[in-house]
Amino acid sequence: MESLLLVEDKAELRAMLRKALERAGYSVDDAPDGTTAVNKVRAQRYLLVLTDLKLPGCSGLDILRETKQADPTIPVILITAFGSVEEAVTAMKEGAFDFIQKPVDLDHLKLLVERAAQQQELLRENLLLREEYAARYGFPRIVAEHPGMKEISYQIQRVAATDSTVLLLGESGTGKELFARAIHHLSPRREQPFVALNCAAIPEGLVENELFGHERGAYTGAGARKIGKMELAHRGTLFLDEIAELPLAIQSKLLRVLEERRFDRVGGTQAVDVDVRILTATNKDLRAAVAAKSFREDLYFRISAVPLTIPPLRERGDDVLLLAEYFLERFRREFRKPDLELTEDAKLRLTTYPWPGNVRELQNAIERAVILCDGHAIDAAAFQLPTARPAPADMPAGMLDENFLWEGTLQEVGARALHHIERFKIEAALRECKWNKTRAAEKLGVSYKSLLNKVRALGLEN
Repeated sequence: MESLLLVEDKAELRAMLRKALERAGYSVDDAPDGTTAVNKVRAQRYLLVLTDLKLPGCSGLDILRETKQADPTIPVILITAFGSVEEAVTAMKEGAFDFIQKPVDLDHLKLLVERAAQQQELLRENLLLREEYAARYGFPRIVAEHPGMKEISYQIQRVAATDSTVLLLGESGTGKELFARAIHHLSPRREQPFVALNCAAIPEGLVENELFGHERGAYTGAGARKIGKMELAHRGTLFLDEIAELPLAIQSKLLRVLEERRFDRVGGTQAVDVDVRILTATNKDLRAAVAAKSFREDLYFRISAVPLTIPPLRERGDDVLLLAEYFLERFRREFRKPDLELTEDAKLRLTTYPWPGNVRELQNAIERAVILCDGHAIDAAAFQLPTARPAPADMPAGMLDENFLWEGTLQEVGARALHHIERFKIEAALRECKWNKTRAAEKLGVSYKSLLNKVRALGLEN
């Protein structure tokens, strides 16, 4: 939970208010003067700000303005002395949430704080989905209206304020790195580095060196010390994509970082202390990997403190069209084709295609269509998507293999399937009857002559 900032120059009153708020369950940061408070507001995001109006240094009004400039969603409650009500009203016109007069009624104060915190939560709800906040804070916008995606976005906002490890789960192309970057940008570490490492993209023998670095002379060719990704992410966030591909030997070193906040460079003799938040992602079943002894169980429990599953695009309903329009607008600007529009058959194709490559595949399809389109309308053919085919689990065993050609008209595909099924059925009957065609014909319920013609046509004579 984010802290609230208490600004009061009188030490006794500040201590009393802090104690009352902490008893109410809030984490409290305080400042004895306006200048200190302004610096804190500029450096950190708070749940809310509770400030005296009259302060040494900057005034409560200055703190209000700085807070609203840093984040308009942060409520500011002013504490005023008797006779300062007019100033408090002026402050409310500039965006203050409310004010309370001295002497402070603690029950009234707790009620105001609770209301202000609830308002801020509503204002920040699904922050990742709002374009204006994405632009303001520089984090990637999550384009979604599906309830499942809204819930994931809300959970990410909640967990971003903590230092907990997060395990992002989901198919390839669902945007796991996008969510990892959003967590970083919404966290107190947002001003520090975000470092990403794809564990599957590095040869096994080089993973340790890439992650932890090496000392000079650690091996032949190591002419100078190299700083690894772990150290580069100091005070920031390290994102380990495809964590399931991390070799077992490196998993134990990663576990040490999570438990002790220190590691050894390759060839090093002295431990390096590090302050880093670790986010991980995978499209694999880590529980199955644990059962298969290819992933450490203790590491799995450490990285999955907060598991978040990103749903595949095919389960997100109308988000397909929402994302398509988002990408289309981007590529309109990039390729200077402002008049391009999607036809109705193009929209139908987008919503009926299963998107095995998820958002990444959709983005590529829209970009390809924009580049190749000559007119002002993008039709279904412009996406160059493969013909939809049933999943293997949806097909009767042995009927149509994975290489069956699904392209063409209904008549063409039907004739091709019939040919395949007839061959399968006739060959099975012949084998069962030890290639006795008379018995096979009886079993299949066709005449001997019809069976002979089919055998010849299907090339089963031998």
